Amino acid sequence: QVQLAESGGGSVQFGGSLRLSCAASTRISEFVTMAWYRQAPGEERELVASIVNDGSTDFADSVKGRFSISRDYFKNTIYLQMTSLKSEDTGVYYCKATTSAWPVTTYWGQGIQVTVSS
Repeated sequence: QVQLAESGGGSVQFGGSLRLSCAASTRISEFVTMAWYRQAPGEERELVASIVNDGSTDFADSVKGRFSISRDYFKNTIYLQMTSLKSEDTGVYYCKATTSAWPVTTYWGQGIQVTVSS
């Protein structure tokens, strides 16, 4: 069973930065896509950023220019670098990975809290 473990969350002031990590228990090259989602209280989970195995990335409009996503194959880890944080970035951040091999399987991390205070 693949496990994804998020770390790096916490509390930060408005305008601050955080870097989230998502460490996989297997080689991340086995995933066609890895992504970060977030869920604010009372809201649906939403896509924040994704990275495909060809290196292409995608971001929610609300975080473009402030967040970046990257990966380290040696550490089997992806990162979400968050800068210029706003209160609306507050939420639980989840890591998601989708396998490239059949049967296609999606895994989720347990989530990590990010709180931005003004």
